[in-house]
Amino acid sequence: MDSKNFLCFQCSDALGGKGCTKVGVCGKKADVARMQDLLIYSTKGISAVTTQLRAEGKPVKPRVNHLVTLNLFMTITNANFDLEVLVGRVEQTLKTKAKLLAEVDDKKNLPAAALWTDTQENFDAKAQTVGILATTNEDIRSLRELITYGLKGLAAYLYHANALGYDDEKINAFAQSTLAKLLDDNLSGDDLTALALETGKFGVDVMALLDKANTETYGNPEVTKVKLGVGKNPAILISGHDFKDLEQLLEQTEGTGVDVYTHGEMLPAHYYPKLKKFKHLVGNYGNAWQLQQTEFEKFNGVILLTTNCLMPPKKSYIDRVFTTGAVGYPGCKRVEEVDGKKDFTPLIELAKTCPPPTELETGEIVGGFAHEQVFALADKVVEAVKSGAIKKFVVMAGCDGRQKSRQYYAEFAKALPKDTVILTCGCEKFKFIKLNLGDIGGIPRILDAGQCNDSYSLALIALKLKEIFGLDDINKLPIVYNIGWHEQKAVIVLLALLYLNVKNITLGPVLPAFLSPNVTKVLVEKFNIGKISTVDEDIKRMIG
Repeated sequence: MDSKNFLCFQCSDALGGKGCTKVGVCGKKADVARMQDLLIYSTKGISAVTTQLRAEGKPVKPRVNHLVTLNLFMTITNANFDLEVLVGRVEQTLKTKAKLLAEVDDKKNLPAAALWTDTQENFDAKAQTVGILATTNEDIRSLRELITYGLKGLAAYLYHANALGYDDEKINAFAQSTLAKLLDDNLSGDDLTALALETGKFGVDVMALLDKANTETYGNPEVTKVKLGVGKNPAILISGHDFKDLEQLLEQTEGTGVDVYTHGEMLPAHYYPKLKKFKHLVGNYGNAWQLQQTEFEKFNGVILLTTNCLMPPKKSYIDRVFTTGAVGYPGCKRVEEVDGKKDFTPLIELAKTCPPPTELETGEIVGGFAHEQVFALADKVVEAVKSGAIKKFVVMAGCDGRQKSRQYYAEFAKALPKDTVILTCGCEKFKFIKLNLGDIGGIPRILDAGQCNDSYSLALIALKLKEIFGLDDINKLPIVYNIGWHEQKAVIVLLALLYLNVKNITLGPVLPAFLSPNVTKVLVEKFNIGKISTVDEDIKRMIG
C-alpha cells in the first residue's frame, strides 16, 4: 500500500512540526493510519444515525455508546497498531449502523457517512478519500481536528469510567452529535470554535465522572510513599491507565508469589486505599512511556499494557508483552474480557518462569495530593499564601515525551524559586517528581494529583482557592500554567481549561501542528496561549 492521502498530525511528534505522511514517528504504518481515518469516518457516520434516533425520541443502547467510545479511544496516539483489529472495528461499526438505520424514520437529511457501506477489500481505497485532507479549507480542517482530538481524549476518560460501571447519557449524546456535526460543511469557523469550547465543557464533565468512578470504587487518594526499588520475586509490570485491569490482576496474583509493579501513568494506583491494600503491589518501575523499550527489557518479567502510550515492542521482550482493551500491537498476546472479567492466568504462569526485575533505581515517590487531600490542607495553604511563604503555584501537568527539548521541564522545576509549589498530574511529572525540592511549612513543593485525567483535581483546587480568596476571576489567583502535551488526552484537558476561562497557558514543547495560523491567532488573542521559550525567560514571565 502506498501513502497516498495519509496525514497524521495529532500528537506533538508530528514530523517537522507539520505531520507524518509515510510512517508515523510513533511507528504507525500508512495502512494503519488510513484505517484509523476510516474508523473515525465510520464512527462519525454511526453517530449521525444515533443523533437522528435521539431526535426522533428513540433510545440508544449503552453497547452502541460504548462502541463509539472505544472506536475513538483506539485511534488515540500510541494505542492500537494492529491493522486486523482496526479493520474488524470498521466492519463491526458498519454492521451495527445498518441495524440502527432500520430504526430511523427520516433518513433524508443523513450525511453520506451515515449511509456508507462497503466490503473489506474496498476499505483502503475509501480511507484515502475520507482522511484529514478531505477537508480542504485549512482553518475548518484545523478546528475539526481540534474537536476530534478533544473527543478522543474525552472518550479515553469515558472508557475508564464505563469500565467501573459509570456512564452519562448526556456525555454520550454530546460526543455523538458533535461527531455528526463535523460532517456538516455548512458550519462556519465561528460555529466550530464555539463547538470546541463546548467540547471543553463536556471534558470537565467527563473528568468529574471518572473522578467519581475512581473515588467511589477505590476511595479518595491518600498521601503515599511509593517504593522505586525491586524485590526478589518474579513479577508483572502493568502500564497504561486502567485501574479495573489492575484490580483484577491484583486479585488473581494474590498468593501466587508474583509481585506487581506499576509503570508510567499507573503510578497513582498506589494512592488509592482499595488498591494499595494489596501487599504484592510492591512499587513503581521506570518512568514515562517513551523510555519503555529500555525499561521493559530490563524488567525481565511479564508486561501488561492496558491503554495507550505503547511503543512498538522490541523482539527481545515482545514475547513477554500482553495487551488488552483499546491497545494492540501485532505479535503481542491478547487478554479479552468475557462477561465483565479478564483471565490473567497466562500472564501469571509465564511470570513464574521469569527472573525478578533488574533494579533501575532506589528511593521513593510521594504523591496522592488529589482535591480532597489538598482541601484538607486548605487552611495551611491559605495561611502560607497570605504570609507570603507561597508566592505562586505552578501547574506543570500533562504528557512527557521523547524530544530532548523536554528536559526543559526538569530544568524549569529546578530553577523555580523556593517560594513556589508545583501542582502536577499526568506523566510529565516524571521529569521532576524525583527531585528533592523540599517543602514550605510542611507543604511539599511538588503535589502530585495523579493521572492526566486528574487535571480535574487541579481545576477543583483552583476553583476552591478562588472561592476562599473571594475572587471574581480564576486568573487572579497566584497560579500559572506551564503545560506539556503529547497526545489527545492533553487536548481535552486544554479545552476544559479554556472552557473554565483559564488564560495565559504556556504550552510545550511545541504548539500543535494541527492548529492553523489563523486558529492559533484566535487562541492567542482570546486566551493568551503561548509556547515555551527558555527556562530563564519563562521564569521571569511567569513568576516575576
